[in-house]
Amino acid sequence: MFLFGANTYLEALDRYAPGIRECVTAAVASERCDLDFVRLDHAAFLASPSKSIDYAVMEKTDHGVVIPLDAGWNDIGAWDAMAALGQADDNGNTQRGDVLSIDTHDSILLADGQLLATVGVSGLIVVATPDAILVADKAKAQEVKALVEALKRSARSETELRHIVHRPWGSYEGLAHAPRYQVKRILVKAGASLSLQKHHHRAEHWVVVKGTALIVRGEETLLLSENQSTYIPLGVVHRLENPGKIDLEMIEVQSGSYLGEDDIVRLQDSYGR
Repeated sequence: MFLFGANTYLEALDRYAPGIRECVTAAVASERCDLDFVRLDHAAFLASPSKSIDYAVMEKTDHGVVIPLDAGWNDIGAWDAMAALGQADDNGNTQRGDVLSIDTHDSILLADGQLLATVGVSGLIVVATPDAILVADKAKAQEVKALVEALKRSARSETELRHIVHRPWGSYEGLAHAPRYQVKRILVKAGASLSLQKHHHRAEHWVVVKGTALIVRGEETLLLSENQSTYIPLGVVHRLENPGKIDLEMIEVQSGSYLGEDDIVRLQDSYGR
């Protein structure tokens, strides 16, 4: 763990790693705001030398000291490190979530949102999430990094998109998708609203599961409560708002020839998008 003042670190970068300082300074100078995020300039940041603080500064400075700290720290830098936390059962398994294991030993079994069942295996890492499923030899846990690089080279969407996508107004979760339709669970925070928008390639069906929805649909304004629904035809201007005191939960069914997130024409937006 490193502790220093920001100015001290920047001065050290100027002295020992000026290339990093120059690129990062350029990235900050060209930053832009996106929703509630501040994004650095992509090209400038990528141009920075890829060096850790250890090699770039700490091995060269004469202003550093080491202070012992007994805090029970564990980086958990790989899946097998979880087994070292002392949470294994009598069979040596570390389990989280909905897991059923029979004749399974010395394994790490993590389930998020679905049943994970194993029979007669040993020394494995199995991680099941809505995004992907990982099965690996426990002894080769560090090689997961190579797997991630392979996914990036293949331009797989899993490296960029997540099952649950957060927005300033709430979040949405993908439930099902196919070439001409997809289903989402939409959560809108109390008092929040989406942009006034339209789509060129898709229509949408909305079903309110919990809370109250105030909907602009063309020239109409609708107030829907639980178990009520509406239809947004292709090309119709619309907006979704939560006027209530609790979160609004909806199921959205999209249908059309193209369902990408870039098929959103925003006409008015509270978040400056």
